Amino acid sequence: MAKNKGPRRPKAETPKGFRDYFGAEVTARKAMLDRIAAVYHRYGFDALETSAVETVEALGKFLPDVDRPNEGVFAWEEDADWLALRYDLTAPLARVAAQYRNDLPSPYRRYAMGPVWRNEKPGPGRFRQFYQCDADTVGAASVAADAEICAMLSDALEEVGIPRGDYVIRVNNRKVLNGVMEVAGILDPADPSKFEHERGIVLRAIDKLDRLGVEGVRALLGEGRKDESGDFTKGAGLGAVQSDVVMGFMDALRDSGAATCARLRELVGSSQGGTEGVGELVEIAALLDSQGYGPDRIIIDPSVVRGLGYYTGPVFEAELTFEILDEKGRPRQFGSVAGGGRYDDLVKRFTGQSVPATGVSIGVDRLLAALAAKGRLDDAALGPVVVTVMDRTRMADYMGMVNELRAAGIRAEMYLGNPKNFGNQLKYADKRQSPVAIIQGEDEAARDVVQVKDLILGAKLAVDATVEEWKSQPAQVEVPRADLVATVREIMGRHG
Repeated sequence: MAKNKGPRRPKAETPKGFRDYFGAEVTARKAMLDRIAAVYHRYGFDALETSAVETVEALGKFLPDVDRPNEGVFAWEEDADWLALRYDLTAPLARVAAQYRNDLPSPYRRYAMGPVWRNEKPGPGRFRQFYQCDADTVGAASVAADAEICAMLSDALEEVGIPRGDYVIRVNNRKVLNGVMEVAGILDPADPSKFEHERGIVLRAIDKLDRLGVEGVRALLGEGRKDESGDFTKGAGLGAVQSDVVMGFMDALRDSGAATCARLRELVGSSQGGTEGVGELVEIAALLDSQGYGPDRIIIDPSVVRGLGYYTGPVFEAELTFEILDEKGRPRQFGSVAGGGRYDDLVKRFTGQSVPATGVSIGVDRLLAALAAKGRLDDAALGPVVVTVMDRTRMADYMGMVNELRAAGIRAEMYLGNPKNFGNQLKYADKRQSPVAIIQGEDEAARDVVQVKDLILGAKLAVDATVEEWKSQPAQVEVPRADLVATVREIMGRHG
């Protein structure tokens, strides 16, 4: 008879496409977001937290259908409604702006930070849950709101440790691109649905300029392109003259914003929307320049497309320009860490009335990776001071030391494992990345002193110190019990 093995044990592993974040990572993220929030707050933006769950109808981007009701989101049906985890922070904002429109100030300026979820195929560095950090202005039609978002993004990048020269914010306008497509004959203002497929291919081709180069993009504008593996991607089918118009648009970047805008004005010709878009870029450039945000930080760049279809005007992207090594050891630029733009039709879905809006979203994990690459993050955050236990009968004394350190604003804990093996206590302190260990045995207690062990210095001396250095810089000192806090504070001050 087969032996009953009992219930199957669950696997101790994260689901595919998800990951866990531990102490130092969480601390680094919070510190970065706190700095960004301080910039947003300084600009007059208010914090907003929305539910992680929205109705699929409110999310809007992924509408239910019979075969696959909620492609791209994590969703479930409840009481005849489809609910889903939010896939970004902008769609919930549109719902909030409509739901509380009689209570909120107009314009409404908010920032939001938190996790979002996308039911997409995971890959290296690509997870199904990740953090976003957004700031948006709803109810302001003036491009001054777009200029302000760009300036605030610049300030936020510098605040977290990305210096000037290591980033650039590129600004374009969807109206200008639409004007160019109108001139190229693939956009009919009277019937926007016409040539929609071709325009999609053109947008994706422009967005791949950095990767494919001029010839690769031109091929996609025409009949199509065969990649290195032999796979063929069908193109937009534009003729040579049409392709020249689009390629001229991408080549419109000049040494100054004024020169770039002048070239764009030539390209959009008589297109009313295109001319309006160029005028908006001129105004944004002038507003930023008057505040000192020149081309060393923010430039007009026609190559910026942005992927989301709901952008209706200015679009912007923050790109980090310093080099890193890829997985094959080849140098490459770090790339984009933030993007956004104007989306005047998103709130209209709820109200039926056009509500202007503009905003930006920072990729939190990307920006953290950039800060790590620049050495702007601590390699390992300091753990707590550990008060070791030498005598089980004196637990109250040890707890008193811990409380005294905490009252002085120093992170501290008492060792709560089995104190029998003192070596294990120090191993625990090392694993906790503790800067200091406190030791008081029976002899020290009788003399009212404590041993204070500098674990950081001790580790350093153990690796590369000479005998003379070891003697001149003892990693462990004996001090009066009354000097415990002052001594710990002095040691921690030396280590930053």
